[in-house]
Amino acid sequence: MSLRIIFMGTPEFSVPTLRLLLDAGHEIVAVYTQPPRPGGRRGLDLQKSPVHQAAELLGLRVLTPVNFRQEEERQRFRALGADVAVVVAYGLLLPEAILNGTRDGCYNGHASLLPRWRGAAPIQRAIMAGDEKTGMMVMKMDKGLDTGPVALTREVAIGKNMTAGELHDRLMHVGAKAIAEAMVKLEMDDLPLTPQPNEGVVYAAKIDKGETRIDFSLGAAQVHDHIRGLAPFPGAWFELDIAGRAERIKVLGSELADGAGPAGEVLDADLTVACGTGAVKLTRLQKAGGKPLDVSDFLRGTPVAPGTRLA
Repeated sequence: MSLRIIFMGTPEFSVPTLRLLLDAGHEIVAVYTQPPRPGGRRGLDLQKSPVHQAAELLGLRVLTPVNFRQEEERQRFRALGADVAVVVAYGLLLPEAILNGTRDGCYNGHASLLPRWRGAAPIQRAIMAGDEKTGMMVMKMDKGLDTGPVALTREVAIGKNMTAGELHDRLMHVGAKAIAEAMVKLEMDDLPLTPQPNEGVVYAAKIDKGETRIDFSLGAAQVHDHIRGLAPFPGAWFELDIAGRAERIKVLGSELADGAGPAGEVLDADLTVACGTGAVKLTRLQKAGGKPLDVSDFLRGTPVAPGTRLA
């Protein structure tokens, strides 16, 4: 026995779930993903999403509507005759006609411990806030933003130096297993739903480029959390004077360190930088147009003397 599933997802984060559902013997009647977007070195080539590419390799039907405003798209969705829709980082708001367009509705894999971090950037926001744990939740979707009742929860610890990229990869696989388990329970009519509490609601706003610059006047823990929460993308950064020209340097890794001094001052030859209180050691950096480098390799090509002020 298996379920007839519509899968809806777009980035690499969604791919393990699609594969695991297929491996579990479910019938994927269609895969919905975002339409191809301009990409490539010049931005001229249309690039299919990671889910689109994976679905084609698996021989699955792929649909890429821009939205579901047209009745024709809603009818096409309903006509698939699916038992359930599984949604993982799809990127489109689903109207009620879609939420109710399958026998058992739509179930979403969300990368937080709801109701904390509802919204677009739960992984980054959890780290930037200094959270010590997060998780994956399987939630039955309703018309609100990540407000539906929760079916299954898996907690994940956030290491003190863990970056958003590392947490993303961990949750990607934890979430795939959680959704696969939830579908087994749904198939057996044994998937209880628990309403989310009204307390503890926090929204994970999309990361804005204007908040990516490092403010070394903050405490070291805040600076460290800011750096790792934005690594590897879009990347926290500072400006460094190189040969009389200010260049933007991304910081992709850091550690809390001992030291004190004026905020932004380099304290030693290992690129320990003073913050408002305490200090951070920058461990991985990237110049514009360059590749990510460990700090020792970066400093060999771009020496930064103690006493230099980073801004």
